[in-house]
Amino acid sequence: MVISKSIELRTRGRCDIQDITSQVNQEVAQSGVKNGIVTVFVPGSTGGVTTIEFESGLISDLQQMFERVIPTNIAYKHDLRWGDGNGYAHVRASLLGPSLTVPLVDGRLTLGTWQQIVFVDFDNRPRSRRLIVQIVGE
Repeated sequence: MVISKSIELRTRGRCDIQDITSQVNQEVAQSGVKNGIVTVFVPGSTGGVTTIEFESGLISDLQQMFERVIPTNIAYKHDLRWGDGNGYAHVRASLLGPSLTVPLVDGRLTLGTWQQIVFVDFDNRPRSRRLIVQIVGE
């Protein structure tokens, strides 16, 4: 069985990190699938998905890490070509990746105790985002 759903988000941009674990859990519960995998995918090239312990210190640490590794205040060739000022967002999203797959066992995501699924919006402005949740299994 394959079930495709979506999650709608409003983001602030600029490395906005949102916990989407409860929305993914809700889609899993409604699907009736007990064993398989769940994939969360971000259409678009300025957002990504990962897991973290969703607490304020780690959120800040992750945001600071992205600024150190891929700073917002340097020139990007993408910005020269398109003039939209979000070249850093594309590079950050490429590094993080657009999807995450989590095993599903007995109708539950196999996340660790302190592990949550998060969406990270790297773009330079607030956005409406639609994430795809695909549940595959039996």
